[in-house]
Amino acid sequence: MFFVYVLFNRSKDKIYIGQTGNLEKRLEDHNLKRGNHFTARFDGKWTLIYKEEAENRQTALLREKQLKSFKGREFLKQFITKD
Repeated sequence: MFFVYVLFNRSKDKIYIGQTGNLEKRLEDHNLKRGNHFTARFDGKWTLIYKEEAENRQTALLREKQLKSFKGREFLKQFITKD
């Protein structure tokens, strides 16, 4: 099972869209700044705002690409709260 997920960093007003086979570990990696990836460049907490299950990695990658499009990002804006 794979997941497509979306993180939001409120302090930097940034969105991250990714896919993984282990969602819990990946979220931990993002918040502990492990690895050399986009989210490690920004201070603040990354919060899960959206996730979807996918049958396999190929399906997850296709959905990730859709969510990264303009229409996908517009869809995701509804999950960002203004708190």
